[in-house]
Formats: sequence, C-alpha cells, structure tokens
Amino acid sequence: MAFWWTLLVIGFAYAICRLLLMLIPPNVPSIEVDASDVMDDGNQTQENSYIYIPPRVRTQQQDKRVQCYEPATMKYLGYFPALSRDEVNDRVASARKAQKEWAKSSFKQRRLLLRILLKYIIEHQELICEISSRDTGKTIVDANMGEIMATCEKITWLLSEGEKWLKPESRSCGRATLHKKARVEFHPLGVIGAIVPWNYPFHNIFNPVLAAVFAGNGIVVKVSEHASWSGCFYVRIIQAALAAVGAPESLVDVITGFAETGEALVSSVDKMIFVGSTGVGRMIMKSAAETLIPVTLELGGKDAFIVCEDVDLDHVVNVALRASITSSGHNCTGAERFYVHKNIYSSFVDKISERVKAITVGPPLAGKYDMGAICTQEQSEKLQSLVNDALDRGAKIVARGTFGHLPEGAVDQYFPPTVIVDVNHTMKLMQEEAFGPILPIMKFSTDDEAVRLANDSRFGLGCSVFSGSQRRAKNIASQIRSGSVAINDFATNYLCQSLPFGGVKESGFGRFAGIEGLRACCLVKAVVEDRWWPYIQTKHPKPLTYPVADNAFEFQMSLVEATYGLNIWDRLRALVNVLKMLSEQNTPAKDNSAVDDGSKRAD
Repeated sequence: MAFWWTLLVIGFAYAICRLLLMLIPPNVPSIEVDASDVMDDGNQTQENSYIYIPPRVRTQQQDKRVQCYEPATMKYLGYFPALSRDEVNDRVASARKAQKEWAKSSFKQRRLLLRILLKYIIEHQELICEISSRDTGKTIVDANMGEIMATCEKITWLLSEGEKWLKPESRSCGRATLHKKARVEFHPLGVIGAIVPWNYPFHNIFNPVLAAVFAGNGIVVKVSEHASWSGCFYVRIIQAALAAVGAPESLVDVITGFAETGEALVSSVDKMIFVGSTGVGRMIMKSAAETLIPVTLELGGKDAFIVCEDVDLDHVVNVALRASITSSGHNCTGAERFYVHKNIYSSFVDKISERVKAITVGPPLAGKYDMGAICTQEQSEKLQSLVNDALDRGAKIVARGTFGHLPEGAVDQYFPPTVIVDVNHTMKLMQEEAFGPILPIMKFSTDDEAVRLANDSRFGLGCSVFSGSQRRAKNIASQIRSGSVAINDFATNYLCQSLPFGGVKESGFGRFAGIEGLRACCLVKAVVEDRWWPYIQTKHPKPLTYPVADNAFEFQMSLVEATYGLNIWDRLRALVNVLKMLSEQNTPAKDNSAVDDGSKRAD
C-alpha cells in the first residue's frame, strides 16, 4: 500500500511542478521590424509610398514594375521590380548557400525561431491585419480569422509535434529480413519554391515557409502581383527572426514579378508548391517535368454545402454566411454551391436573404463594414458575368447586400453578397470557381441526390454537410469526392493543422499542412542495417552463390514457401526441403551444351 501512495505523491508533485513551469513566462527574444513605410499616415505620395527592399544584386529590369494599389480605394502604394530569370536564379543560389548551413541546425534552434515569430505575430496583430486589408480589400476581422489564427495554429502544432514527425521512424522488417533493422529518415530537400495567390497575403507566405524551414530547407516565395506590397513587408518579419537565431536571412526570400519570374523559380528549385488556378497549375507541372522535381498543387475549388432537413436552421445560416461571404469573397475558396433539402428550402432562403440584406459593403478601414472590396477589378467583372449567365438561364436574385459610401474611382472594386435561386448545373455559376460572395441555392429530395449533385463537379477541394444526425452527415460526407470535409461546420479542418490539406480532380494533388505536408518538404530515405552487426550478416545460401547449383531454382521455390506459405504444415515441409538441400554437397550447375560439344569432338 505504501508503494502506491508513494507513486501517487510523486505523480501529484510532478503535475504541480509542470503547472508551475507553465506559469513562468518563456524567455523569447523580441524582434524589431521597420514598418514606417507601410503605415498609412495620409502623407504618402506616388514617389515615396512604396516599400523599398535593397536587392542583393542590381536589378536589370527597371522598366518592368509590379504596381501596387489599395483595392478598396485605388490608392497608389508603390511598385516592385519584376525579376528576370537571372535575378531569380541569384536569389535561389543565395537561399541554397544559406540552406547548407541551416540544414545543420538543431530542432531547438528551429523551435526558437518559431517562438520568436509567434511572439511578434501576437503582439502585432493589428499591424499585420491592416496591411493585409489595405493590399487585398478584406476587413481586418476577416484578416485576423483567416491570416493570424491559421498561422498561429500552424506554429503551435510545429512546436508541439514537428520534431516528432521528422525524427527517424522505425519500420517492420518482414519475414525475410528479421536480422535487419529498418527505418525511414527525413532529410531536407534543399530549396523549395512556392508561388502563392493574393487571398491570404500573410498566411500564404508563412504557411509554406514554416514547414520548409522547420524541415531544414531554404525557400523562395513568389507572391502574387496583386499582393506584392504586403508580401515584401511580411518577409521582413521572417528575416528579422532568422537573424535573431543566428541564421542567414537569405534562407527565406520573397520575389516579385509576373509569369517569367514564376517560370524561372520552377526551373531552379528542388520542389514546387503552387496555390492558384487549375490552368496555371498545369503549366507549373509542365515546367517541373523538365527538371523532374516534386510538385504540390492546391488549385481551384467549388465546395458543396449540403443542408439536410433536420438541422438547427439559425446555426446553419450563420455558418453559411461566414462560408460564402467572408471566405469566398476574400480569404479562400469558400462554399460556392448550396444544396438544401426541399422541406426547409423556402425557410432557408428566407432566413439567409434577410441576413444578406443587412450586410453592408464598403472600404474596410473607413468605417464599420461587414465586407470589403474584391481584390481585382477583373474578379469583380467575372462575378457579374457568372451572375448574368445564370439570370439568362432562368435563375433569380432574391437578395443582395447594401453599399456604404464607396470611394470615387473604386466603385467597380465592390460586389455585394448575392443570393440566387432557381439555379441548376447547366449554369456556369454552378460549375466554374466564382471566388466571390455569391450564394446559389438548389434543393434536393434525397441524400443520394445530394451526393450526386455535390460530386457533379470537376473540382474536389472540400465540402460541408449539415444534419441533426451525425451518422447521417458522416455517411453523406464519405461519398463525396473531396480532399477534406467538415461535419456540421465549415472549413474547421484547416484550423486542425495536424490534418493534411489539398484536393482531388482539378483541385490538384499533394498535401500541405499536417504530417503529410511537413514530410513532403523532406527527402524521404529508406535505411536498412544489420540488427546484430557484425555477428549476423546477410549471406547467400550455397545453392544460390555463383556459379549457382543445379537445384538453385528448386531451393528458391522452397525458401519462398517456407517463408510465406499460408499453411503452417506446408511451410514446415518446405523448411525441411530447404534444410535438406543446404546439407547436401551440391556442385555448381554445368553447361550441358559445352559437354555435348566436347563429346562430339571426342567422337
């Protein structure tokens, strides 16, 4: 009894010590990042409002510029150079040199880097979100939810589990190699390239950078020409943190430009991560085929949002608004096809229409607006084209949001949330990725019909299924061809950073995030060694040594049956044969044709 009391006291003391340690603030260095040139003090001019990052080499393309504007106001922010192929190669070469040093870093040093970044992000949320808002048009609330939370969650997961999943992993050896030890090792690939879009200017940089750097790689990220202004500031944060842990700043770099810049990046790195359209994804694959590097593609989406008749309607409407308006409009590919059971179809349309009419749209930093601007005018025009096609084919608009005070010259940058009914799959709106705040709603009668409609798409990124019965929701979700699924919620799987993220069909392949995404940044190496070296080693049985014996094939067949036979008695019989043949003194097989030739000559 005293023994168990002792164990209990020790366990309790250990728990108390752990609790006390948690109360001690960690000693994490702070970093300073110059943000003076991105703060909006109202005094910027066209000549001095841009951020200038001194290039490591002299830029040769002064006439090629990436111009930057605030989508919500069309205010000029500045410009960045469109880097040439040679300039991209120089940046990658610098990252490659830095990576050779960083590959030797300890996990302790890598975790310190992540903690420094996490500390800065938490302490500078407002600055990060404001810059994201100015460069893309989203509200700062949306920026915080889509940019800050996802990034902090990824850092926290890597701190907690990253080292565990990158350590050598033991594997079983199998029957034929019981005297061996097998393991998988995860080594850095080298320099990873990433081409990312504008929708998450902060997270789209940090997402590939965190995994790549923690796995020991260098990385060069080409940011979108529509989010270069923010991207060139965000990389300062990473480089300041690298300097704080004694790592070369060139390990992580951000480059700006257009197609030529992206093509140059693909041809010079050891792996590509691409997030963007299906069409460009195909071109990335074609370029990557020239150097045979691995590629991860996260492409378009047309996520289905299925609502059964047994749901809490008010809850589902709240989720649907978040899924379609904030996510689809600014942050990610959100829910773009709504399938609602016929028994609650009218109630769902009425409730969501009432809520949409109360949503206000305007400059996100100029007042209290629910939704900001669309990032590009081309995207706004595409949304209107999809709506017009649906209306021409019989669809009806039943509700739209309201505009606030829109800046003159930026009116075309805004598109109100729009509820459309009487839609079907002949309409482009139900087939093409909209990437905007449109809610097309169809009705269904049976679960099988809902599954058929959801799968009737060339995309397969994610889906959401809502039902009062989790068993029913899971059964529907299991039949939908998509890379992820949320049961009675939307997109929460992305906040579970232990999970892989990616799609199927024209939504791409490969995964980032989670164990799969982290290990995808590695050279996965299979290693086998002797378990009891040097006492037991692999030796070929005498019948199989060269020149092989006459009964070599018979011996090999018996060996296979003795090792893998399904019946224990057959395996024992084969083992007896193996032992018998090993005990016999066999001579090497002779060349019968040579013997015959010799006999003929003797005759």
